[in-house]
Amino acid sequence: MEVITTHLNADFDAMASMVAAKKLYPEALLVFPGSQERNLRDFFIRSSFYFVDFTRMKQVPLGEIKRLILVDTRQASRIGKFAEVAASGEVDIHIYDHHPDTDEDVHGSVEVVEEIGSTTAILTRILRERGLTLSPPEATVMALGIFEDTGSFTFASTTPQDFEAGAFLLSQGADLNVVSEIVTRELNAEQVALLNDLLEHSTSFHVGGIEVVLARTTAPEYVPDFAVVAHRLMDVENIQVLFALAQMEDRVFVVGRSRLPEVDVAEILSELGGGGHSYAASAAVKDTPLTQVEEKLRQILQTRVHPRRLAREIMSFPVKSVTPEVTLEEAEVILNRYNVNALPVLTDAKLLGLISRQTVEKGIFHGLKGHQVVDYMNSEVATVDPEASIAEIRDRLVINKQRVLPVVEDGKVIGLISRTDLLHLLISENDEAQWSQPLRTKKIVSLMRERLPKDILEILEQVGLVAAELKFSAYVVGGFVRDLLLKHENLDIDIVIEGDAIDFARRFAGRFGARSREFQKFKTAVIIFPDGFKIDVATARTEYYEAPGALPIVEYSSIKMDLYRRDFTINTLALKLNPGEFGTLLDFFGAQRDIKEGRISLLHNLSFVEDPTRVFRAIRFEQRFKFRITKLAANLITNAVKNNFFDRLSGARLFGELRLILQEESPIPAIARLAELNLLAAVHPRLGFDEATRRMLERVQAVLSWFDLLYLEEKYKHWLLYFLGLVDHLTLAELEEMLGRFNLSPKQATGILRGKEASEQALVRLFRYGDATRPQIYHLLAPLDTEFILYMMAKSRHESSRKAISLYFTHLKHLKPELKGRDLLALGYQPGPLIKEMLDRLLEARLNEKVKSRTEERDFIRRYFGPA
Repeated sequence: MEVITTHLNADFDAMASMVAAKKLYPEALLVFPGSQERNLRDFFIRSSFYFVDFTRMKQVPLGEIKRLILVDTRQASRIGKFAEVAASGEVDIHIYDHHPDTDEDVHGSVEVVEEIGSTTAILTRILRERGLTLSPPEATVMALGIFEDTGSFTFASTTPQDFEAGAFLLSQGADLNVVSEIVTRELNAEQVALLNDLLEHSTSFHVGGIEVVLARTTAPEYVPDFAVVAHRLMDVENIQVLFALAQMEDRVFVVGRSRLPEVDVAEILSELGGGGHSYAASAAVKDTPLTQVEEKLRQILQTRVHPRRLAREIMSFPVKSVTPEVTLEEAEVILNRYNVNALPVLTDAKLLGLISRQTVEKGIFHGLKGHQVVDYMNSEVATVDPEASIAEIRDRLVINKQRVLPVVEDGKVIGLISRTDLLHLLISENDEAQWSQPLRTKKIVSLMRERLPKDILEILEQVGLVAAELKFSAYVVGGFVRDLLLKHENLDIDIVIEGDAIDFARRFAGRFGARSREFQKFKTAVIIFPDGFKIDVATARTEYYEAPGALPIVEYSSIKMDLYRRDFTINTLALKLNPGEFGTLLDFFGAQRDIKEGRISLLHNLSFVEDPTRVFRAIRFEQRFKFRITKLAANLITNAVKNNFFDRLSGARLFGELRLILQEESPIPAIARLAELNLLAAVHPRLGFDEATRRMLERVQAVLSWFDLLYLEEKYKHWLLYFLGLVDHLTLAELEEMLGRFNLSPKQATGILRGKEASEQALVRLFRYGDATRPQIYHLLAPLDTEFILYMMAKSRHESSRKAISLYFTHLKHLKPELKGRDLLALGYQPGPLIKEMLDRLLEARLNEKVKSRTEERDFIRRYFGPA
């Protein structure tokens, strides 16, 4: 037995394809797998065409099918019970379809799949090629299929093959009056009510720069042909991308329509169990509320819409340029400062020409360093406008052999696109791992909702709103975004403003009852909330270094240039916060791929030359995230050590980076890595990571774990204890030399020196005590800070000493008499030295466990000092 079938909820293209397939398989039964669209049912009721004999599904013995012919579909989920037949492996399957591939496609021995306007057109061509003729009724039915699925040859998916098929069907006697009457349908009263409801409940939003309209409605009973209503809405409102949702009975019906190649509605609705074409698709979701389906659809849109890319979106700005009178020597300085290969020559933002690095360097080589750039610039320069497509940008750069392409609006240069920018973009468009940021917008929003406290999320939303009011763009950047993707907690919020950060901070702080601390020199601010929570705000800026190891010179710029000045790619992510684009992830430099692959990659090969402290940060991030420093970065670290770049660092910056490493939850691997790369010696020649140092640091780690388990809620400097472990083998003179290099304040340096010396002396005395008494332990350790006592515990090899220190923390440290001086005065004793003596005696009694309560203390005083 042979059976020809199609998809559930069959339309005219499905039926017409079945009719056409019957001409190729004359012995086959025509069987619908389930329901048909209402217009198709109405056609059967009203039509006088009885030439087609359809068999009911329940009349077909599925076990006897030997060949299954699928038309207008190949998705197993859309062919009802025939999916079991197809999956049995015992039938020959032939397929004719025009839909895109999906993961659940059935495969057959014959597959004719072409992405054209209709499946009927495919079969019409085959019939014509085989010389088969059609009756006028057959031609009319097949014409219906083509007209419906191509929107009467107006849909973007319509191809020349569809027109050719239509012409052939006309030659076979297709009746266009019948076609027009059936395809052009007026809405009934129920459908008009749905259309009005969709109009009232429609919203638009942007995904990747594309406007999407989402309309929703509910109906107490099923209303047929919802797709017709949705299509009418699209025409009435001239919508480019539409998703219409209708809750009917226990299902939510979703219809998608798109006139843009960037939005494939079939791909989108496949995630809701639906299918169709890139321009027209549908889905039905059972037993799920309308609100949940809508939210799911919004999430899918963020991952599946492929944003447009225009010159405005990929250009770099503000433009680094020169004026005509600038000399070649001065131009060379600017080229090197900003690491660019060409500079536009401008007068009042109007373009005169381009001067390239090659021209500048050759001119200087020939002794022309004092000549003006206007004398040697290229004045025949191709430009593009901000709305230019990627194809146009590519053609202009290649054909004109330019290093950069100015973007011009109203006669003024507003941005530049380099060949490198274009190359990165072209590569990234074929590289999901790197350029997934436009495809993960909603996932990032969902991740934000999942990972961030509600109050933090609200702050970020308000940041975007205030920025939009000021016509600024706001971004949260750096480690916050990196750790969000890694699902690590990090609530240190750094905001970058394309605009004026100080104006923004004032407006934001004033509105939310916060304070702003401003730094005019750097155009940065700190917003301090009433509860003490802070966010840092900075104007988008770029920077350059006048000498290796020097602090950077800062200039104002765009978000792209701001991110470009950062240390590693993993820290170059930004989330836009403005309404409509909230949660849009920007990844200009492949940060997501490096995060995915666990790499610490540099943005610039001279990065460690400009700022050697980045070496310490690279190691800190490598060990924290279990990433690996790239081979290139490791080679550049070796080069930095070999050339003594760390000698140029200020001691304060060197100490700051070392302290950050020691503040890590587990800094030992990072310290070992510092030693492996010969970086500990850059801190001090005697620092190393031999076996003794490793064991000492491991004991420090064990002591801290023990101390944290005591839950004493006592604050201590985590980094200081690891620092003491690291410098344990140094003499006091060597330690003093190191602290001097760090430029610590005299108070801080003296505190570390004296604390280490005192703790080592105390450890010797504690050992000599043997079984020390409680008062001995207390008086020996009480003068020392917690960090130095814990250092003693890590350093000690003697169990008695370690037990004594443990006893101090658990029972003695906070032991105090309950009676205070005022209590003794209230008992009638006179002020003076006697009061201090009494309190000292009470403490001793407490330490020796002679008194345990306030009453016993009072009795003790009266017994030893007599009544007042």
